[in-house]
Amino acid sequence: MGSNNLSVLEALDTARTQWYHVKAIVIAGMGFFTDAYDLFCITTVSKLLGRLYFPDDTGPGQLPMGINNLVTGVALIGTLSGQLVFGWLGDKLGRKKVYGITLILMVICAICSGLSFGYSAKAVIYTLCFFRFWLGFGIGGDYPLSATIMSEYANKRTRGAFIAAVFAMQGLGIIFAGLVSMIVSHAFLKANPVIKGEPVYSTQRNADYAWRIVLMLGALPALLTYYWRMKMPETGRYTAIIQGNAKQAASDMGQVLDIEIREEQEKLAMFKANNDYPLLSQKFFQRHGLHLIGTSTTWFLLDIAFYSQNLTQKDIFPVMGLTHKATEVNGLLEMFQLSRAMFLIALFGTFPGYWFTVAFIEKLGRFRIQLMGFFMMSIFMFIIGYWYKELATHEKRWIFAALYASTFFFANFGPNSTTFVLPAELFPTRVRSTCHAISAASGKAGAMVSAFGIQKYTVGAGGDKSKIRTAMMILAMTNMLGFFFTFLVTETKGRSLEEISGEDGSKDKAEAEAEMRSKGGRQVQ
Repeated sequence: MGSNNLSVLEALDTARTQWYHVKAIVIAGMGFFTDAYDLFCITTVSKLLGRLYFPDDTGPGQLPMGINNLVTGVALIGTLSGQLVFGWLGDKLGRKKVYGITLILMVICAICSGLSFGYSAKAVIYTLCFFRFWLGFGIGGDYPLSATIMSEYANKRTRGAFIAAVFAMQGLGIIFAGLVSMIVSHAFLKANPVIKGEPVYSTQRNADYAWRIVLMLGALPALLTYYWRMKMPETGRYTAIIQGNAKQAASDMGQVLDIEIREEQEKLAMFKANNDYPLLSQKFFQRHGLHLIGTSTTWFLLDIAFYSQNLTQKDIFPVMGLTHKATEVNGLLEMFQLSRAMFLIALFGTFPGYWFTVAFIEKLGRFRIQLMGFFMMSIFMFIIGYWYKELATHEKRWIFAALYASTFFFANFGPNSTTFVLPAELFPTRVRSTCHAISAASGKAGAMVSAFGIQKYTVGAGGDKSKIRTAMMILAMTNMLGFFFTFLVTETKGRSLEEISGEDGSKDKAEAEAEMRSKGGRQVQ
């Protein structure tokens, strides 16, 4: 394939790893840090929202089922919408042109989420949901754009590790969501101790500020990286293959990667000819239809389990003994305990899994890691579900915690990382961002199944062990389905993007040779 490829693409594929690659990982990764913080910090404050706006005369408040699902799920609806819109725009207008818009939207909506006010409790919640929808819309754009940009910048030897490293910043964002919530709730606990004579489950004065501060701090990392995103040049692949400007692509990539690249404008006609078929065409379906079905279904099934794990932690932690029951603690202390438990699970289960993927993805490959992750998640969730009544006791709470953390580890050293990597590699440049967006949106559809469906088994479950047991068994079966749908995708490690997608002409040549052999066989008969 080397002789047929453009010099700018060969240079990108073979370039040594250097400082610009690291900087691109950090710039794109900080978007995912912000995404994870904004999406998962709602878990740490949702019970406080229940106490503040839906108090119960017999004890601490609990968000009504419909309100709880809306608060935790509305950002996911926005994310799904943003993925499709920004993914399509990334292919039509270019990756860079719409990259900064996503960050600005996240900054504005994170701040406005914390400023949600209203004349009644429901008005506050509905205002919060409005801004979290648009926050999710901005978050959604980060998925296809960051993945596509990183895949098109990287060399083929370390491309999977680089894309996975961008996504691994999600783990850091989850850790900080727990850590920041711990710090804020602890500070308010110190400043507003429970007054003598108040019920043990009371909510302290000024606690309303706590959840607002946690949500608003999500604007900070996005704001800090905006300037550097605007300084990034358009990817060489988009400039050359889609815009047809090999000279500009060679100039841009030569400067950032500190290499000299030939222009080769005359070779662009071949690439444009090999990449001229649209998404809705027979040629795309023949070459990539099964791949798109595979990336979409596996991401859909994965996110049912992954978001169920994250969004329902607040209800499972008390059963595990990692937090006190709501009737035994005040509002800020409950928020502190939830945040601490979330922080510990993320630190020892979630976060290492991401970086195991970064370390081993080029050795084991995307396909094997995804199969292993789905299988191990299914096993651990089945064990938790089948022996739930025995595990959900004080004596075995640490065994329960270890099993629960293991599901997070293999989600991230598994399909939560690889479902992000594969769509950025399997599809042609002209529709790469759109196909990644479709796959990611399918994932968010799965997350919505979790937010609006699976949560009914855990929200307010309290001592009803059968509900959480049922949820775990459902998730174990979901992961096993993901294991089997993984066989629809193919391994991509060690190959250039053009070789994988057929843009280098290799698939056209193979199809022509096959047709010739077929015709020759009929003539012989």
